[in-house]
Amino acid sequence: MRFIKYGFWLTFWTVLLGFLHYTLPQKDIVRITGTEIIRADFSGANRIFYAQGDHGNDATVVNRDLRLINTVRSGGREMVYRNEDTGFGWPPYFKLDSANLQAQAQDAQSTRQAPEWYALTHYGWRSEFLTIYPNGISLKPVEGPDVRLIPWFNIIFLTILAAFFWAIWVRWRRFRKARIDPVLEDAEEAWDRADARVDESRGKFRRWLDSFRSR
Repeated sequence: MRFIKYGFWLTFWTVLLGFLHYTLPQKDIVRITGTEIIRADFSGANRIFYAQGDHGNDATVVNRDLRLINTVRSGGREMVYRNEDTGFGWPPYFKLDSANLQAQAQDAQSTRQAPEWYALTHYGWRSEFLTIYPNGISLKPVEGPDVRLIPWFNIIFLTILAAFFWAIWVRWRRFRKARIDPVLEDAEEAWDRADARVDESRGKFRRWLDSFRSR
C-alpha cells in the first residue's frame, strides 16, 4: 500500500511539474538567423504539442503551413521556434499576431559578425525525436547576450500556486484531525473490542472442550 501511495504522488508531481514547465513562459536570448515556412503534417502523435493555424482560419486540417524562426542562443546552440496563434485556447496567451511576429523576426535577422540580440518569449519544448518546437510569443531587443532576465511572472505565479496548495494541505490536515481521525480511532476501538470478544468466546469454547476431555 505504501508503494502505491508513493507511486501516486510521484506521478502526480511529475505530471504537474512537466505541465508547468511546458506551459509557463520562458525567455531565451537569441540571435535570429532566418525564418521559413514549411508544410507540416499534424496527424501524428505530436499533434497535441501544436496550437492551431492563424486565428480565423480553418484549424481542423491535418496539414498546413508552419512558420519557423531559426535562431542561435547566446551560448552558441541552434534553436528553432514555431510561430503559431494560440487564439483563445490553451495555453491562455491569447496570441493572434503570428504574422506580425514573423515579420518582426525577418526584420531582426543578423549575422555572426554583426550580431543583434533579442529576448524571445516562448512556451513549450524542443524535441528532434517528436519533431516539436517551442512556440514563440514575443520578441524584444536586448543590449547583449549576457543580459540577465528575471522571470517575474513565473515567480509570482508559482508563489501563488504554492500558497494555494499549502492552504489546501492545511485545511485537509484540520479536516482529517477533526473528522476522519476520530472515526478511524472509533473504528479501531470497535475492532479491538470485537477481537477481544472473539478471543473471549474462543477461550470459553476451548474450556468447554477441555471439560469434556477431563472426564
